[in-house]
Amino acid sequence: MNKLILFLCAAAMALFSCNTDNATPSKSVFNINLDEGLTSLDPAFCRNQNTIWMDNQLYNGLVQIDDSMRVQPAIAKSWELSADGLQYTFHLRNDVYFHDDPLFRDGKGRKAVAADFVYSFSRLIDPKIAASGSWIFSDKVKDNKAFIAIDDTTFRIQLKAPFPPLLSLLTSQIASVIPREVAGHYGKDFRNHPIGTGPFKFKYWKEGEVLVFLKNDKYWEKDKDGSSLPHLDAVRATFIGDKQTAFMEFVTGKIDFLNDIDGSYRDDILTKSGQVTQKYKGKFILNSAPYLNTMYLGMLVDTNLPIVRHSPLKLLKIRQAINYAIDKQKMIKYLRNSMATPGNGGFIPAGMPGFDATKVKGYTYNPDKARQLLAECGYPNGKECPEITLTTTIGYRDLIEYVQGQLDQVGIRTRVEIVQSASLRELVSKNGVNFFYGSWIADYPDGENYLLLFYSKNKIPWGPNYTGFNNKQFDCLFEQAYHEADDQKRHALYREMDNIIMQNAPVVVLYYDKLVNLYQNNMTGISKNALNLLVLKRIMKK
Repeated sequence: MNKLILFLCAAAMALFSCNTDNATPSKSVFNINLDEGLTSLDPAFCRNQNTIWMDNQLYNGLVQIDDSMRVQPAIAKSWELSADGLQYTFHLRNDVYFHDDPLFRDGKGRKAVAADFVYSFSRLIDPKIAASGSWIFSDKVKDNKAFIAIDDTTFRIQLKAPFPPLLSLLTSQIASVIPREVAGHYGKDFRNHPIGTGPFKFKYWKEGEVLVFLKNDKYWEKDKDGSSLPHLDAVRATFIGDKQTAFMEFVTGKIDFLNDIDGSYRDDILTKSGQVTQKYKGKFILNSAPYLNTMYLGMLVDTNLPIVRHSPLKLLKIRQAINYAIDKQKMIKYLRNSMATPGNGGFIPAGMPGFDATKVKGYTYNPDKARQLLAECGYPNGKECPEITLTTTIGYRDLIEYVQGQLDQVGIRTRVEIVQSASLRELVSKNGVNFFYGSWIADYPDGENYLLLFYSKNKIPWGPNYTGFNNKQFDCLFEQAYHEADDQKRHALYREMDNIIMQNAPVVVLYYDKLVNLYQNNMTGISKNALNLLVLKRIMKK
């Protein structure tokens, strides 16, 4: 407890120092806890939820996403696409400034111009930087000459092949603009000396204890009433790792926001039907909506791999039987308190633009059909069917043990193996397990981001095709979609590909996740979007 008091005091001192006129004890502060820590504030290394959330407060890109998953202007006020789909030309605002920093002339943040995007995007693919975010451009441009500043307010990207989801991809925080003089000066230390153009500016970070951002008084965006954004004066983050402790901090009003509801206190807050319990009714705002996160079981199907040759999962009917054997509705009710959507459609989740469960045929609970398929494989009631090892992590043990029980009821014997998260990722990335638990959270709001897991050219070690799926018809449609600029027609191709995946069953789609956000009752201007992107610039505290 002493440590907690000390770092909260440190936060207060940093936030309310007499050297700043941006925040005083009477002004509004948004308090958040980042229970999984924070690795960097450099957008080139933005790779998990906490860094995405914090970077979204500090930076802007060319475009941004709204709560309906539509691409909207940001620093780019308009753009054009060439007829061949290879050239994007962006027209930039003339009133966007970087945060103040001593490295700028007179310490005042200068205007952000097209050359800054050339620098920022070139830096992403620079092998010397070794940015984890390099993937957004590495296979789409030849080199940094693909980024062109025609003049201060005109920026161009030249692709080597058409990529219709590019605008959606550019809403990623990785594609934020940063200033050369600051990033170049600090090098790797830019991670804790961040300068952007966003609604909040960096003030203080004591790693593992407290992080403070202050309002950017020169921010360019306004709300729908014409008032300058942001409305908050500051953002303060703590790093309490214990979820129960963080929950108590929320209940007592010391933090303003809680993401997700941990299993240790889920039943205390939510009924099995997903309603707030009587104990907490009216005590906070509960935000729930589709979340672009597909929770699934992956099955290795590439029979060229030795590990697959003697696995019953190489048989299509076994994989289909597994899909039919699981009562997903019951699983969600009792293990997720109804905070998810049963995965009865395809791999692309609910909430994604173009999602249509009526046009993608997945699997519903049908244990009799599962038994029939087993018998057709020569395993009546599962007799003599080899035991299958299902690998997962401790955090999803209850879910996987539920699956194990369901499979056992139709005669499919499994052994659950629990490993560390990092170990499972390594095993999956090396085709080291036949049957595994996984989740795929969207990097950008386009169905291509899910389908790329099944494109044959993305097989390990070249990409994230973890199941070793290979289907010529799927590949043909996948490549065709890159040449289809019309969203409606491209979404139709996505659904056709998703149906192929379901017919071949390299995965069991367990459920499409829902975001669950808790806010204190004194909040307005709350954002609710399928990326679970934390947007603080419009929030007001009463």
